[in-house]
Amino acid sequence: MAILQSSAAVFPVSDLERAVRHYELLGFRVTTYAGDEAYAYARRDHINLHFWEYDDLDPEMNFSSVFVYVDDADVLANEWQAATADVGYECPTMTPQDTEYNLREGAHVDGDGNLIRFAHSLESD
Repeated sequence: MAILQSSAAVFPVSDLERAVRHYELLGFRVTTYAGDEAYAYARRDHINLHFWEYDDLDPEMNFSSVFVYVDDADVLANEWQAATADVGYECPTMTPQDTEYNLREGAHVDGDGNLIRFAHSLESD
């Protein structure tokens, strides 16, 4: 049986250049595709994201999301809140909350409505 090695969420974005700048602020290393399509790849630690430009994207109707396990959801939320405080468009990072399923979970929504949920376990190892 083949071994699955990694995955990448593929997010639609209305403006690829703005998305590249946004995810760089979030600490991702972003590379744009050199071909005819407006496409980019982002990586931070073990997380991969891809972006494709879609001119008619309605952020209110975008349900793209990814769930990311992190070592400290509070540290990440504080980092992303500070990094995006002055971007000039709505991109909230929600403060993590303890859940009934033993995770401390937060979320970030980019300017195109793409949702990144992130959490760390509340259970001790």
